[in-house]
Amino acid sequence: MGLLSFFKGVGEKIFHKEQVAAPADPAQAEKVEPLRAQALLDHVKQLGLAYNALTVKTKGDTVILSGSVKSQEDAEKIALAVGNVEGVSAVDNQLDVAEPTPAGTFYTVKSGDSLSKIAKEVYGDATKYGIIFEANKPMLKDPDLIYPDQVLRIPQL
Repeated sequence: MGLLSFFKGVGEKIFHKEQVAAPADPAQAEKVEPLRAQALLDHVKQLGLAYNALTVKTKGDTVILSGSVKSQEDAEKIALAVGNVEGVSAVDNQLDVAEPTPAGTFYTVKSGDSLSKIAKEVYGDATKYGIIFEANKPMLKDPDLIYPDQVLRIPQL
């Protein structure tokens, strides 16, 4: 799937204060990187996202995902779950997909956006906002709770 970019200063706050910014000191980074990786793996588990095997590593503000998943949708959801975390600016998704299908596209929420406005823009029909909502569950818990710079998965119709 490759490298996805995110806005490092926004997203869910799952890191402890000292884990948000990647330390410049290599000795300190050796201590913090495994804690950041474990926090992200725990976040994926808490969301109940499906995978066969998953390894999460961090290098600064980049997350590297490896392992295997059943579907392209599973791979994309995991990448979005860890990418939409404060302190993460990129996700290198190296997950192997057992049943490959065409990749979805991604949309970065702008100020003033709503799921219906996004659905109108990408599908030509505002009433299809539910498709976007379902494609981003469980990261989205309410269709009215999106925020600027959040990255959403837009499935093909």
